[in-house]
Amino acid sequence: MKIIIKTTNLKLNQALKNFIEEKIGSLEKFSKKTIEAWVEIGKTTLHHQKGPFFRAECQIRFPGSSLMAAARSQDLKLAIAEVKDELQRQLKQHKNKLTAQAERKQRRFKKSLRLHPSAKFKRKKGARIREEGI
Repeated sequence: MKIIIKTTNLKLNQALKNFIEEKIGSLEKFSKKTIEAWVEIGKTTLHHQKGPFFRAECQIRFPGSSLMAAARSQDLKLAIAEVKDELQRQLKQHKNKLTAQAERKQRRFKKSLRLHPSAKFKRKKGARIREEGI
């Protein structure tokens, strides 16, 4: 997984970078495709002392689609964890959607292969299956 981190109004130290890579990197197991993640963290204000002024945004792109989540919190690590949880939920939903589409296509294909009623197999007592009416 390729993770690009952008900061706004704060400095990125090694501990914070490792935390982000650990949290966002754990989402890689939900997709078999190559994933690119853009993470933006920062303070929305420099002078307020109360309220949710840390924010975290993450956008995950993989071939065919893109997912995005954002969170605001009083603690930066808490905001990152909220973003991870939201992206995890979205990835599971996206994966379920893709499997449902594949199953629908398989059912549609199977339905199109139905035989004509006169070409059905019939069984007589004590006999093997044979084709009748063809």
